[in-house]
Amino acid sequence: MLTCILRTEVTQMINTIRWVTLAVAALCSAMANSAEYPDPERYRAAMEAFAAEPQPEPGGIVATGSSSMRGWHRRIGTDLEPLTLVRRGFGGSNMYDVRYFLSELVLRHKPRAVMLYEGDNDAALGASPEEVLGHFEAVAAGIHAHLPDTRIYVMAVKPSLARWKIWPTMRRTNALLRARCDTDPRLHFVDVATPMLGADGKPPADLFVKDMLHMTDAGYDIWRDATQSVVVAQEAQYEHARQPEPTSE
Repeated sequence: MLTCILRTEVTQMINTIRWVTLAVAALCSAMANSAEYPDPERYRAAMEAFAAEPQPEPGGIVATGSSSMRGWHRRIGTDLEPLTLVRRGFGGSNMYDVRYFLSELVLRHKPRAVMLYEGDNDAALGASPEEVLGHFEAVAAGIHAHLPDTRIYVMAVKPSLARWKIWPTMRRTNALLRARCDTDPRLHFVDVATPMLGADGKPPADLFVKDMLHMTDAGYDIWRDATQSVVVAQEAQYEHARQPEPTSE
């Protein structure tokens, strides 16, 4: 038993050292390279529309992110049954937008978990992987400052044919996000990217609509399977506690 405890502590120490090394590199790179993010206030009307909707009970799972997340909303409830989901995808967004609107998107709902998809548009804007990581750090810190036990499932940035030239940047972002998740049991990396790659190393065209960026049902089938094995596997156990007890007659 002592051996198992020591092995766990050593593993955590190694992950922490690895993370500190990555964090220092991220800081240096972010200081040298900074993308020009658009004004998040362009989404103020979208936030007001979310606020006007009937508000869910606390303790659900907020699903937020850019258009790939928003496009999933039409079937995500079925794909991730029996999870209680709060759909907060907003197309064209980036990690900084989520950081900026964290209260409106996440905190007000007091979720037990958050599913986050960003980084795709960040890369298209020219943001470095380290810059995306920095914004994710702020998102995670902001959530845990108010909801310390909330689990965060960060989804890998997906490969696409439309943005294939910047896939190396996205792949580096994924590596940084995965490494960060390895240092905190409340953070989970959901690898939706690897299963999207074909035998030739590229994503098949049938995963995308005409623009080769947004996904078809075939693409979302991959997301469903990858997410079920991580998010549903972890979160389904908490759904029973949310169900009201049957009343006796």
